[in-house]
Amino acid sequence: MSRRVTQPTLQGMTHIPPPAEELRLLDAELWQLDARRAQLLTRRAWLVAALQPKWPAPEPTGPTPSALPRPEASRPSVQNLLLVLGGVLLTVAAMVFTLVSWGHLGITGRALVLGAVTAAALGAPLLLLKRDLRSTAETVAGLGLALTVLDAYALHGAALPQTPGAAYTAVASALLAGLWTAYGLLPRAEGLRLPRPAALVATQLPLFFWAIAADAGAYGLTAALLVTAGADTVVALRVTPRSVRVIAAIGAYGTGAWGVLTAGWLTWTASGPSAAARAAALLLLAAAIALGAAWQKRWLGLAVASGLLMVAALGGAARPALPELWTVPVHLAFGIALLAALRLNRLPDAVRRGLLWASGAVQALALLWVLPVVGAVVVGPLAWVSQAWTGAPSDARAAVTVGTAWPPHSGAMPIVLAAVAGVLALAVRDAAWRVRALNGALGLAWATALTLSAVLELPYTAGLLIEGTVTVGALAAAVFLRQHLTALALALVTSASLAFLALASQTATLVTLSGLVALFTATSWRLAPFTAPTALAYGTALAGATGAAAGWSPAHTALLVLAIPAAAALLAPRLGDLKATVPVEAAGVAAGLLAIALAATDTPLLATVLALCGVIAAGTAIRTDRRPAGYAAAALFLAATWVRLAAWDVGTPEAYTLPVTVPALLVGVLRHRRDPRISSWTAYAPGLAVTLLPSLVTAWSDPNWARPLLLGTAALSVTLAGAGHRLQAPLLLGGGVLILDALHELAPYLVQVADALPRWVPPALAGLMLLALGATYEQRLRDVRRIRENLGRMN
Repeated sequence: MSRRVTQPTLQGMTHIPPPAEELRLLDAELWQLDARRAQLLTRRAWLVAALQPKWPAPEPTGPTPSALPRPEASRPSVQNLLLVLGGVLLTVAAMVFTLVSWGHLGITGRALVLGAVTAAALGAPLLLLKRDLRSTAETVAGLGLALTVLDAYALHGAALPQTPGAAYTAVASALLAGLWTAYGLLPRAEGLRLPRPAALVATQLPLFFWAIAADAGAYGLTAALLVTAGADTVVALRVTPRSVRVIAAIGAYGTGAWGVLTAGWLTWTASGPSAAARAAALLLLAAAIALGAAWQKRWLGLAVASGLLMVAALGGAARPALPELWTVPVHLAFGIALLAALRLNRLPDAVRRGLLWASGAVQALALLWVLPVVGAVVVGPLAWVSQAWTGAPSDARAAVTVGTAWPPHSGAMPIVLAAVAGVLALAVRDAAWRVRALNGALGLAWATALTLSAVLELPYTAGLLIEGTVTVGALAAAVFLRQHLTALALALVTSASLAFLALASQTATLVTLSGLVALFTATSWRLAPFTAPTALAYGTALAGATGAAAGWSPAHTALLVLAIPAAAALLAPRLGDLKATVPVEAAGVAAGLLAIALAATDTPLLATVLALCGVIAAGTAIRTDRRPAGYAAAALFLAATWVRLAAWDVGTPEAYTLPVTVPALLVGVLRHRRDPRISSWTAYAPGLAVTLLPSLVTAWSDPNWARPLLLGTAALSVTLAGAGHRLQAPLLLGGGVLILDALHELAPYLVQVADALPRWVPPALAGLMLLALGATYEQRLRDVRRIRENLGRMN
């Protein structure tokens, strides 16, 4: 049969059940598998139970391995501790022998004892190393090295007592260093780790004590320290054993730091060019050592230190020949010169970056030196608040130092600011830092221009013109540059300083504030969220200054200040920038609060100011997005009404409460009609309580009959209205007030009735009430008992 015939035929002969039948077959197979699994699990449980022992195994009575005591110290630790203690004790014994028992022996005895003990102590480690006793060998070698020091001391005391101590120490330490180095290099002593580090420690002393012996002075001692540090640096960079490198590094940092500090002190206290040059040479030596180490190991920290040392050396050398005010600029110049390292491609990257960071550190320190002058120029004018319009000062420096001292040696400070600004603008080319550098350059240029008039002691008017020009320039940069936030912040700070600085003179104040209002208003087309509120703030200050210049009282000046909230309410929806709406309205609100505070001393004018503020708030509430301002308008109108009533000496509380109750009830009626689901407590309770409760309190202390009668009539009307419309709040509030008012009217008669009753009547009434309550309680208990018995019979 052919293939073409077989495949279709087999497909037609294969029986494929329908899906429902196939699902039934699968469920049947799964059920059989579950049943088989249950049988196997049952069998397994039986087998596990059969294999378990019938009697539990006896528990061990002895201590478990985990309960055995564990050693608290390892064997090597115990060994090393014992060896160290033994070495220390032997060293102490040798010292006691040398210091105490030395004089009881002759020259020969002394030599024999010293030679024998030292030779034994130095030779024993070689034998111990053959037996692989390294720790013991190290301990004995340490004892031998200590004995050589004692030998040197004993030799000085016995044979060379007239030798100066410094010179002998220099020679002895050099000889000991050589001896210990040779001992550590012996073929059999190479396994000892102590001699070579000990020799390196001894090499820290010869040059220093030689300088003391030679009476080299502070410069010689510093040079000895730095040369020693240089030698330690070479050892740390070239020697392979780690222990030697660590000791060398410690010595290099220790003696180097000591030498650098001493050289810096010599540079600072140098009285002439010769002394300054010698101190600068020492600092340059330290810089060369640090630069060499940084070059070899690519260490950024040492590169930074070398750059700072070079700047200190060159600046210190030039300092005695220049006036004191040029000290910082000269150091800054040398710090900026370090940036030339960026163009030297042969320098390692770590060295280049270190010199760059050193240059940045010098510039930062120079800016810290300038900071007091900038602070005096910016913050100093605040003192004119307490001395406003007392007269223009003599010059710009006197204008910013009212009651404070001017920092000394400030003549070169603008040069420092300009130099660092130029570096930031021209030298920083990295894309990640470019924007920050330009912002920094802009700020430093601003500080340069701002401090120039005070540093040069220009006239007061020139200082005002310069600060005004700086404000205009910063605002222009904020409008036309991308990074406008920095320029805008500088403009705001400068304008504030200018406004306070202008307080010295009345004319300057009015002209300056007018110019600032016009300037910030003109730039609001681009920077409205920032400049529009600032313009309103300066407008508020201008209104206050105008009223004061006109001789108006603060209360009358408040009417002039109200022009600012009105302008803010008109401008806020027309700025075209949603981000500016809230700041402008906030500035208007602040001006309105200031106007209210100014009018607080004159009650009639305060009522007028509050009413005008309510008009402004009501006009704002016309906008669909400012509907909540209507609540503020209502509160302001109410406050204006109350203040006006207080001004008229009105003491009737209803005159204060009814203006609140009537609008509140009208609003409640409108809300309840629009949404009948609103509770009457929400719609009517506030308005009713505002009048009913204060009137009730007043009525209880009113001896006349008119107020209680009118209050009772009003409460009855409210109660009837609540009952007629089935409203809970009017019904309860009106009824409660009506009852309390009636009690107030009936109180004298109730007192008379109480006086007429016998004394036994009140206790009798109380007893009857208690009996009635007890009988009721007993009846309830009897009913409960009867129900329980019926339920029991049902069971």
